[in-house]
Amino acid sequence: MPRLFLLAIAALLSLAGWSQAQEKPATTSVKPGINDSFLDPNLDVEQWVNRFEVESREVFLAKDEIVERLKLSPGDRIADIGTGTGLFVEPFSKAVGDQGWVYALDIAPKFVERVEKLAEARKLTNITPVLCGQNDIRLAPGSINVAFICDVYHHFEYPAASLASIHKAMSPGGKLVVIDFNRIPGESREWTLNHVRAGKEVFREEIEKAGFRFMGEVEVPSFKENYFLQFERR
Repeated sequence: MPRLFLLAIAALLSLAGWSQAQEKPATTSVKPGINDSFLDPNLDVEQWVNRFEVESREVFLAKDEIVERLKLSPGDRIADIGTGTGLFVEPFSKAVGDQGWVYALDIAPKFVERVEKLAEARKLTNITPVLCGQNDIRLAPGSINVAFICDVYHHFEYPAASLASIHKAMSPGGKLVVIDFNRIPGESREWTLNHVRAGKEVFREEIEKAGFRFMGEVEVPSFKENYFLQFERR
């Protein structure tokens, strides 16, 4: 892993006042093992690129619609939580402009490393890749005004702790967007029913309990399986 990348991560963690050793004790996982494949030191990044960045994935197909409805402004500071292969990094970088910033967060070191290389190759100078924890996003208090969680909330093993860290990192009035799979028994695919632990009503309740006000569901015309919920930090 490049030395400059390691120094950037170390500086960010120092600013936030957290390190992996200082991470708050985790409570019981709500979905044990769901992230094992991402934490595998032998993770094959290209395999996940071929799974995430394909026409058959709904959020990939709707990428432009999602960015448009997110309504980012120049100067925004957004956390792409669970950035994965970095699908949204470039459009977010362009949307927030030179005065804004994009924090690309993931728990998988190889995904974070990929985003660093992607930003360098595409000359995106307003990107900070961040290796976050499973119960702490590890950003400084008040450092962001937008948090974006796309097809990732159902991967939160410790949602209460993770949401608390997002709330702390976000300035008052900041925007939280959650895109995830509709889980409806009798209607959703078997994969969704087995993989996603709860429906959007449960997720919405968890997020509201963490100090966010529900602002409504945003329509994305091409969505068939996903939903787009918007919240505001109280």
